[in-house]
Amino acid sequence: LALGMQMVAPMTISLPLKILLFVLVDGWTRLLDGLFYSYM
Repeated sequence: LALGMQMVAPMTISLPLKILLFVLVDGWTRLLDGLFYSYM
């Protein structure tokens, strides 16, 4: 069971984290772009 969890856990944990990170980075990029263009 422990070995199975070690095999499954990294995939199930890393995928949502990657999606969350991508969304956060994309959100920050859009926010900074909006601020940048509003100042221009």
